[in-house]
Amino acid sequence: MGKVKAQSGPLARRPDNSAFKQQRLPAWSPMLTANTVLPFFYVLSLITLLLGVWLLLTVQRTQEFKMDYTEAGSCDKCFEKRKNASNAVLPCTCKVVFELKNKFKGDVFFYYGLRNFHQNLRRYMDSRDDGQLVGRKNSLKTPTSYCSPFIKGQNELPIAPCGAVANSVFNDSFILYYHGSSASISKVPLLRQGLTWYTDKNIKFRNPSTDNMTLAEVFAGTTKPPYWQKPVYELDPSDPNNNGFINDDLIVWMREAAFPNFKKLYGVLNRANTRFAKGLPAGNYSIDISYNFPVQYFQGRKEVVLTTLSWFGGQNHFLPVAYLVTSGLILLLAIVLTVIWWKFGKDGKNMEE
Repeated sequence: MGKVKAQSGPLARRPDNSAFKQQRLPAWSPMLTANTVLPFFYVLSLITLLLGVWLLLTVQRTQEFKMDYTEAGSCDKCFEKRKNASNAVLPCTCKVVFELKNKFKGDVFFYYGLRNFHQNLRRYMDSRDDGQLVGRKNSLKTPTSYCSPFIKGQNELPIAPCGAVANSVFNDSFILYYHGSSASISKVPLLRQGLTWYTDKNIKFRNPSTDNMTLAEVFAGTTKPPYWQKPVYELDPSDPNNNGFINDDLIVWMREAAFPNFKKLYGVLNRANTRFAKGLPAGNYSIDISYNFPVQYFQGRKEVVLTTLSWFGGQNHFLPVAYLVTSGLILLLAIVLTVIWWKFGKDGKNMEE
């Protein structure tokens, strides 16, 4: 028998004569008509409207108080003092007084805020050594070149923690006081731990192994960042779970913000105190501030924020307003389509020129 000659040319590249490859499988294609499209638009507009109203009511149930303390109260003297870089290590304290007109019920969160501080610059974000921050001793002695120019400090000793992010850590501190109606002054207790993400505190940030040494001995041979007032092993020497690289304030700062205006958690109201078990009462308050962080170099501002939270977070109106605006646009589009359909296509006729 003769051999069958293999086909060549376009026929050889033709797909098999099957239902799948020849696109003969059954399919369903919806017919878009006014009776199906217009109700969908109206229902979608109603759904986004209800979501927007619900989120707006949720956000408005939260309470928030903001205060710019850059030059407020007696802090104007510290503001002028920090203009001179030579005074950076000299202590300066100030006080600001304010009033809460309404009671803050439940958990109250204390934030510090910065304006016009860009933590999202690429070179700034890269200026850190994650090997150091997870406790690798070789990275402690020889930091990565990404930390430049904050690699070595005094006496050419390696900086721990190195880099621009750690060097610029926010170092103002606050003590909040409540002035009661009977002229009594009570210190408002703030929880200063438990402020970080679990993965940050337990995975991304670790101290080097001590091997029966003190933390100061482990960090021997290193020096503090230039703008710090004390070394990393003295951030909270009274609590080994909040000292060194696992200090909550350091970890919170090292998680860079996406926008130039941001706030970061400083403390949470300790409601175990009977006087503040239900939250912060309305009345007069004052804050004693250790004023250390300069803002003149980047034309920034500093503020404190007291706020309550809901399941949705803090007092942020962006998403509720976005839902309401979207609902309005969808409704407007639905009305326009309805008018066009009513005028030109209600009887099933196409629009004529």
